[in-house]
Amino acid sequence: MSIMKVLSFGFIGAILYLNVAMAHEMVPTYPKWRTSAYENVLVTTMEMFNKREDVDYYEIGVFDENFNPVPFVSSYKVMKLDYLKKVTFDVYIGKEDAYHAYYICSKSKLRKEDAVRTAVSSKICSRFK
Repeated sequence: MSIMKVLSFGFIGAILYLNVAMAHEMVPTYPKWRTSAYENVLVTTMEMFNKREDVDYYEIGVFDENFNPVPFVSSYKVMKLDYLKKVTFDVYIGKEDAYHAYYICSKSKLRKEDAVRTAVSSKICSRFK
């Protein structure tokens, strides 16, 4: 194996390692819908932890298997989450929409002033069972 291949594999490995180290976390990985206090409405509870010092805001979304948006309600569509803090939140969805919901995702929102420097947006998805 040539030295260039070794260096390129090392560079790619370092990039992947840094992206994992900078990601945020969202659990459970496989959430389940449960009956809510409201008629024909289901709910799931999620918890998110911010391991990114450079990001304070995250956007929540619910999607079908082709990543088309599915209507939902939550206290937060975009939430402020400080570095090394966690938040627990509920996501509500109509029973008829729950059959189409395949993923719940959180995406880091970068500030405009961060766009000048190199920044990586992270997206984490949990899949409904």
